Amino acid sequence: MAGNPPLQVLSALDKAKTQCYHFTAIFIAGMGFFTDAYDLFCISTVSKLLGRLYYYDPATGKPGVLPPNVNSAVNGVALCGTLAGQLFFGWLGDKLGRKKAYGVTLMC
Repeated sequence: MAGNPPLQVLSALDKAKTQCYHFTAIFIAGMGFFTDAYDLFCISTVSKLLGRLYYYDPATGKPGVLPPNVNSAVNGVALCGTLAGQLFFGWLGDKLGRKKAYGVTLMC
């Protein structure tokens, strides 16, 4: 008996006609993924730019490179910030509701 209700829900979803709501939900989920993962996708580019900007050696004329310990620190801080944000805004979503918390995350 416990297995029937989820199967009924899934079959109802399979039979439902595509509506504007479905596209809105897909768009919102995609934007949530984009805003959440954008910093993790671009951190490697930012690391390279930081190396070129702050570790340039005019004697060689070659673009600079971040030292490995600084590169690791930049990547580690990005990952720790992502973890802290997920924990905080997840908690905030539980307290305020998911809609309000999603609006707050868009403003931050």
